[in-house]
Amino acid sequence: MSGNFLTIPGDDAIQRRSRSSSLTDLISAFDTKAQAHTELQKVTAFSGQFDKNHKPTFSKDEYGKPIPGSMTEYRGAEAQARVCTEMKELCEIINEYGKTPCKSLLPPELQDATKVISFGELFTIYTVISDKLVGILLRTRKHQLTFFEGEVLFQKRDDDVPVFLMQPIDDIRTYCNNKALQARRSVSPMPN
Repeated sequence: MSGNFLTIPGDDAIQRRSRSSSLTDLISAFDTKAQAHTELQKVTAFSGQFDKNHKPTFSKDEYGKPIPGSMTEYRGAEAQARVCTEMKELCEIINEYGKTPCKSLLPPELQDATKVISFGELFTIYTVISDKLVGILLRTRKHQLTFFEGEVLFQKRDDDVPVFLMQPIDDIRTYCNNKALQARRSVSPMPN
């Protein structure tokens, strides 16, 4: 046995060489990752190594979107899934506390409405759950789950404005669950 503390008894030269090359591969992989991190820090405005003269180039599809696999992309997908869950919860409340509208009094574009509730009543119920009622209500209208007159609803001024649920609650549950699942699947698993 030699005086080298790395020598393992019965170790032949080929095994030592393969361990040495795997160590070289690890060092090379670390150096590559470190170089990529240094390059990223040059384009990140909040890092101490930001280079003002560096002009990043983006395609139209990449512009304004986070780097794939980044924590920013992951957080965005989780936020989108949370919004879908809140949309479903709001529709559940309208379904539970709303009344069935009289179809003969509704205009043709609202004939599909399943439930109706006044904004004032909805505001009173929903603010106990969340302070984001108007934002979520706008989002549900964008997805054609609800309908109400006006651009934005305000407490007191618009208390008598009816808010209509435009689809059966089972369809809404399925739609929102699928949207949340799609948002979560659109990104890679949470980065380390």
